[in-house]
Amino acid sequence: MPAGLIIEFEGVDQSHYDAVNEKLGLNAATGEGDWPNGLVQHSAGHTDDGKFTVVELWDTPEHQAAFMDSRLGPALAEVGVPEPTRITWIELVAHHNP
Repeated sequence: MPAGLIIEFEGVDQSHYDAVNEKLGLNAATGEGDWPNGLVQHSAGHTDDGKFTVVELWDTPEHQAAFMDSRLGPALAEVGVPEPTRITWIELVAHHNP
């Protein structure tokens, strides 16, 4: 069963998101690019209170940690994205793509 991840940021907008994706070699609009091993699903956008939120499913938390250490962390720092205000892992009991 995949593990769910929710990451919330304050003070981040789509220009930050696009800049990070460019550094990672990802095109969020088309889904093309060098997506990390172990990523099952990725979604991102603004919540109604203005926080930029990323919701992902990973096959294991370890794959996400490896991606963070090797690629995502450096890209976030280079673009100047602040630390997340909240990171929540979800131990899923169900996951379906109807």
